[in-house]
Amino acid sequence: MILFVDAEHETGFDQPWGEFLLANRTRISYRLEDISGDRCLLQRYTNVDPDLIDAYDIRAMFISGSGTDPADYEPAGQEGLRQIISDARIPIFGFCGGFQLMAETFGRPIEKIGPLEEGQVDPNPDYEPGWKTETGYAPIEVFGDHPLFAGLGSVPVFRHAHSLEIKELPEGFTNYGRTEVTEHQLAVNDKTRMLGTQFHPEYYTDEHPAGRRLIDNFCVWSGIKPV
Repeated sequence: MILFVDAEHETGFDQPWGEFLLANRTRISYRLEDISGDRCLLQRYTNVDPDLIDAYDIRAMFISGSGTDPADYEPAGQEGLRQIISDARIPIFGFCGGFQLMAETFGRPIEKIGPLEEGQVDPNPDYEPGWKTETGYAPIEVFGDHPLFAGLGSVPVFRHAHSLEIKELPEGFTNYGRTEVTEHQLAVNDKTRMLGTQFHPEYYTDEHPAGRRLIDNFCVWSGIKPV
């Protein structure tokens, strides 16, 4: 069995986009089942701890993004999830906010990308006005050689939705992807079988299928799916 952790704070579902997020947690769970060929357990982050991993014999964990300020989370609510990340007993794939949570757990702060330059037109005035952001489907530059990139090409297109970023990667992680806005878009720890993306591969579409391929590659690379 694999685990998909809903990392959204409870207040996030009270936002106008809350129902969209809630519905997509189930949709993404089904997608992960289809890609991995294994059953997928969906759990809120507050219910996740090492005992859950043992009870359900979890083989890999996927962590969702979130639209809530990281400062709004109570440390106790994330304690179990952070323990799993720290223990590095199973492969982990963090999507956007999930990647940021992984980095924070390993001692790297999450910060705003930065303010817009003076006179710079805000491309997303309804989303974090005045700050640099990335939204919508756009390419990233993938560099280096790794099994995770099989079939992606050098500039695959993924969905973006973030105003925060990881300025410095945790020890053991190597960066393999960037955009003009965000330097650390795709980070890999080969020793612990951890992958983090600042973008959202789980929101792939027929027009932009690269996210599905990346998740599939992760399942093979992490050993939870046969080649």
